[in-house]
Amino acid sequence: MILIDIVVLFILGIVLYKTIQTTSKEKVESLEKEAENLVNEAKREADTIKKESILEAKEEVHRLRNDLEKDSRERRNEIQRLERRVLQREETLDKKSDFLEKKEETINGRMQEIDQLEVEAKELHNRRREELERVANLSSDEARKILLDEIKKEISHDAAVMIKDIESRAKEEADKKAREIVTTAIQRCAADHVSETTVHVVALPNDEMKGRIIGREGRNIRTLETLTGVDLIIDDTPEAVILSSFDPIRREVARLALEKLIVDGRIHPARIEEMVDKARIDVENDIKEEGEQATLETSVHGLHPELIRLLGRLKYRTSYGQNVLKHSVEVSYLAGLMASELGLDVTLARRAGLLHDIGKAVDQEQEGPHALIGGDLAKKYGESPAVVNAIAAHHGDVEMQSLEAILVQAADAISAARPGARRETLEAYIKRLEKLEEIANSYEGVEKSYAIQAGREIRIMVKPDQIDDTKAVELARDIVKSVEEQLEYPGQIKISVIRETRAVDFAK
Repeated sequence: MILIDIVVLFILGIVLYKTIQTTSKEKVESLEKEAENLVNEAKREADTIKKESILEAKEEVHRLRNDLEKDSRERRNEIQRLERRVLQREETLDKKSDFLEKKEETINGRMQEIDQLEVEAKELHNRRREELERVANLSSDEARKILLDEIKKEISHDAAVMIKDIESRAKEEADKKAREIVTTAIQRCAADHVSETTVHVVALPNDEMKGRIIGREGRNIRTLETLTGVDLIIDDTPEAVILSSFDPIRREVARLALEKLIVDGRIHPARIEEMVDKARIDVENDIKEEGEQATLETSVHGLHPELIRLLGRLKYRTSYGQNVLKHSVEVSYLAGLMASELGLDVTLARRAGLLHDIGKAVDQEQEGPHALIGGDLAKKYGESPAVVNAIAAHHGDVEMQSLEAILVQAADAISAARPGARRETLEAYIKRLEKLEEIANSYEGVEKSYAIQAGREIRIMVKPDQIDDTKAVELARDIVKSVEEQLEYPGQIKISVIRETRAVDFAK
């Protein structure tokens, strides 16, 4: 059974193999035919595309040939046109060349004529000049000199008139501008005026305190006067003691010490000495604070500590009743405002204005004008040369070297001239000036005298035919002695004797 199955299966396999072989052969033949058909079709299509490409190439070649021929024709036409233009230009240039040659010949002829005329003109000019020299009896150089002198005189006169006119207008404009600046500065700066005297009045709680201040056999009052250098005046004035001293710092120390003693109630020499020492420390601290406050108010920074301390001392110094520290702050403001209006260095003007009276803080300890003392102090403590000059020159003791120095001087005068700023009466001021001029005029040979700079200087004009240079020096020395003997005045007075000769004539 198994064998039969195997035989059947073998037969079936052979049949199946034959069937598959026959089918595969038919498919191969079919595929070969299709491939052959595809190849034939591709060949036909390739032939068609080849023919079409050849036709397109021929058409493109034909088109390019036509374009080239057209471009060639256009280029030939353009070349022909340019050739015609070149020929026309050549003809024109030939004509112009002929014309220029003819013109050059004409010009050469004219030049020869001009040269001839120039020679003739020179000869004529020389003959005329010789004739003029013969008639005028002057050479050409002499005539030229006379003419130039006349022209110079006319020009000099016109220039002088023009300069005078310009100076007049400039002075008018400058005066107007100066008034505006000063007015603006005064209006923008308001300052308080503090009048000081040489005495302080200390209020007492009762009259019994006077006896305690005097002490047994006057020991307390003597101790206080010895330690402070101040005179205590105890009179019938109810509940008051008067402190008198020319030095305001000593007076302030004595006032503070006395007020502390009155509040404390223990008044004896040892306690007085202790309170005076404390008062001195308080005054020194107050001096430093006042100096620093002044620099802050005026925006002046970088000052040496010693200059700040000296500024603070000015709080206790007065000039004709005007507090010098308040005056210095005001001058700083005014100088800064005017410098701002004029476009100058505001910082320099403010600094110099604040320090301009610094010499008054030590002028009782040193000889000389406070302006020069202040300049030396500023130089000593590292201030710039411009600030030093402005301080030293604000009363005319040295020559001013900057516009800011002039502004400081003007601000100083404005501050001092405010109504109520200074206490000296007008009558006393006028009498002092009149007395100065009277002393000067009393000497023989004096023609005129003028007291200027608020009585700080007197200028004396002498007769040159009576006073020579040597006598002028002697006259100045004699007037100085007379002023020192007959007048009382603050600071110093400059005596200037002026001797000059003039030649005057009048044009009619």
